[in-house]
Amino acid sequence: MAVRVLRSLGAAAPPGLRPALRGLTSSTNRPREDSWLKSLFVRKVDPRKDAHSNLLAKKETSSLYKIQFHNVKPECLEAYNQICQEVLPKIHEEKHYPCTLVGTWNTWYGEQDQAVHLWRYEGGYPALNEVMSKLRENKEFVAFRKERGNMLLSRKNQLLLEFSFWNEPVPRPGPNIYELRSYQLRPGTMIEWGNYWARAIRFRQDNDEAVGGFFSQIGQLYMVHHLWAYKDLQSREDTRNAAWHKHGWEELVYYTVPLIQEMESRIMIPLKISPLK
Repeated sequence: MAVRVLRSLGAAAPPGLRPALRGLTSSTNRPREDSWLKSLFVRKVDPRKDAHSNLLAKKETSSLYKIQFHNVKPECLEAYNQICQEVLPKIHEEKHYPCTLVGTWNTWYGEQDQAVHLWRYEGGYPALNEVMSKLRENKEFVAFRKERGNMLLSRKNQLLLEFSFWNEPVPRPGPNIYELRSYQLRPGTMIEWGNYWARAIRFRQDNDEAVGGFFSQIGQLYMVHHLWAYKDLQSREDTRNAAWHKHGWEELVYYTVPLIQEMESRIMIPLKISPLK
């Protein structure tokens, strides 16, 4: 409105005053244009006082988790499982190694001929370094790794922390199937995800299906893994459908879906040696 008034004054003003009024209308309009342009390209950042790993992880423990994905040559899967069942329990049971085998599986539905192993290191990165250093001197493990390497097509791993609001994965009797749901989040959304799931997890406890929830620290970043246990595929279907009848679940799903770039589901069968049966 003020700009229009100044322009009308400029049209009616004496010739000597018109240049000054034109400059005034131009300077009045420019900040609004600059502000509008900045609003397109400049995003306000919500300052954080701490790393999201400190805000979201359990503070009463200093455990670090490692998840391994091994893609096995199809003709070698049985032999691969056999040598794993011979060697991995020895590491798990060795009291001088500050690590625990949480679970070990073969993928049933999802990426085929794949093995998944989840380890816990009690004491964080120093414990991980200690275990890796001792294993390099363990001749049986060195031979195991060499033999295992001949059976693999590819492998990758990630170091994870545990969400503070999730159940801690503890050994459980079977038989169960396990679902590993993996989410690639948009960078910068981990805190938001944690805030929503801190409320959402209470909707998924009725059948003791929640096993553990983790987020990556090293490897593929902004990755979240939720681990669930079910008696069978029908139990999984019934349990997941029941959540939609609980008031508030649909709202939390509505707000978390936009945070996801990609997601994947694996249905896994535990090996005989797995503490998660």
